[in-house]
Amino acid sequence: MYICRFTYNTQQPRIGFVQNDAVYDITARFPNITAFLRWTIGRKDAATALQKALAGSEPLAPLSGVTLLRPTDEQEIWAAGVTYERSRVAREEESAKSGIYDRVYSAPRPEIFFKATPTRVVGPNEEVAIRNDATWNVPEPELALVINPACEIVGYTVGNDMSSRDIEGENPLYLPQAKMYGRCCAVGPMIALSEAIADPKALTISIAIHRASHLVFSGSVSTSKIVRHYADLVHYLGRDNLFPDGVLLLTGTGIVPGDEFTLEGGDAVSITIDGIGTLHNTVVRGGV
Repeated sequence: MYICRFTYNTQQPRIGFVQNDAVYDITARFPNITAFLRWTIGRKDAATALQKALAGSEPLAPLSGVTLLRPTDEQEIWAAGVTYERSRVAREEESAKSGIYDRVYSAPRPEIFFKATPTRVVGPNEEVAIRNDATWNVPEPELALVINPACEIVGYTVGNDMSSRDIEGENPLYLPQAKMYGRCCAVGPMIALSEAIADPKALTISIAIHRASHLVFSGSVSTSKIVRHYADLVHYLGRDNLFPDGVLLLTGTGIVPGDEFTLEGGDAVSITIDGIGTLHNTVVRGGV
């Protein structure tokens, strides 16, 4: 049971409810993702309620017959860092062992930072960017929490937190430049509603990067390796913050390519999470 943004025989984005690989058009009820997220406030049975409302309805099209768009519209993207041991080690190494990542890994307060405005986010089969002024660029495959305006987790999607490791490694204060630029984030392909995910702490995240049709990197990790509770991450995100349109929170990466690897223009990145789907993107150099 999923929520998607899509086009079908038109350029106007529509909102769909997906079950059994069929898309039901719910745009008349929810003209955008913001409206859907506001409707979910206080509901733990959003998927069931939609199933009941659509009982007897005919689907608009098979899932394979629509073009999926990023499953966000006005939502900001935020991110949590150093939530996996592998991420802690990698970021300590790139920052010349400053110690700050070791400390935040075990601190009560998590690292949470602003990642992207809606216009800097791309969806499935679109292009993600690597910076022109960076030489060491990597994707960061992550589980994204989809959160409504009441800071309740509504569902999950796949996220790619594009990062310039050389820029952040030079000085941790350069993190905003390493993380935030045009096309710096991809999410999709759809939102898996919470009711459809039995245990979000038992999902396998995998990534495959192809260059000229050759596999140049792959890896996988379980979300069970995340040291933070999702509820705690959302709690800190919501402190003194309002998200009237809802928000997405990336939960960190446990897959970090070796120091010898960097993305190149033309690379094809595929990130898969059990029960959610696969996010495909092509890499370009330069975010504008």
